Amino acid sequence: MADDVEIVPNAGWDSRIVVLRCGPLVDVFIVVTERFVILVDTLFGPRLAHALLDITKTYREGRELLVVNTHADWDHAWGNQMFGGAAPTERAPIIGTQLCADRLRSAEAHARLKEMQDNEGERFAGTILTAPDICFDQQLKIAGGDLTLELFPTPGHQPDHCSIWIPEIRTLLAGDAAEAPFPFAQNAASLPGIRSSLARMAALNPQIVLYCHAPTDAGPSLLHSNIGYFDTLESHCRAALAAGAPVYPPADADLEVLIGLTFEQALPFATQQPKFYRPGHLAHIRMMLEWCN
Repeated sequence: MADDVEIVPNAGWDSRIVVLRCGPLVDVFIVVTERFVILVDTLFGPRLAHALLDITKTYREGRELLVVNTHADWDHAWGNQMFGGAAPTERAPIIGTQLCADRLRSAEAHARLKEMQDNEGERFAGTILTAPDICFDQQLKIAGGDLTLELFPTPGHQPDHCSIWIPEIRTLLAGDAAEAPFPFAQNAASLPGIRSSLARMAALNPQIVLYCHAPTDAGPSLLHSNIGYFDTLESHCRAALAAGAPVYPPADADLEVLIGLTFEQALPFATQQPKFYRPGHLAHIRMMLEWCN
């Protein structure tokens, strides 16, 4: 599979933010401040990470390069080797949560990399997992001179996830903590975290929100749509349980009929890859039934 990086034309957000798109897969970002050029997420593999590095050079005069990982998933942080580790092409501080660093060092991550290299060797050729070298737990601020980047944890999609708030321009980089049509929870225990993270982001009252997996014009309303999705799902699951639905339905159960909420009913305006997201909706039904019990 061929992957390429392109700059997305600015459609009204602050010109100091550059949106970079890797096909239909994911958006990553560059934030240009007086003091720093900050690359938010590194994609995967040396070829794509090198393309990101080349693009940052357009904005680098008199500025130091910093790298931020929103989380350790393969499409967000597997290009870190370009900037850190044993043999970076250009060394730059890599910032992420401590949990992000732990995930990238884990046996599970290395097993996942081997699996993906076995299945898609060309796509992941030469990828070396590299953890952030500046880690935080609760909050980290980058004082860029004209802009401040406030990194704060938004767990749920993954436990190590962080999002970025830029107060001077009331702009939120949500990462994968919000998504069109919904962010993916990992299990029943992660549901409170993902919903709390959505509420925390919405409470910032951002004017501009940019996502890694949503159209650039999705805006702040997507946060509220995501909140509404999980609220509606909970309501239907509680009603179904009260009517005698099993907490753990059998594998062949029609889950949408069981709780009376199809993908189309829950997300009537969803246009983002329904074949990909419908299984996520079914998984969320199982998670919510378990959590509501």
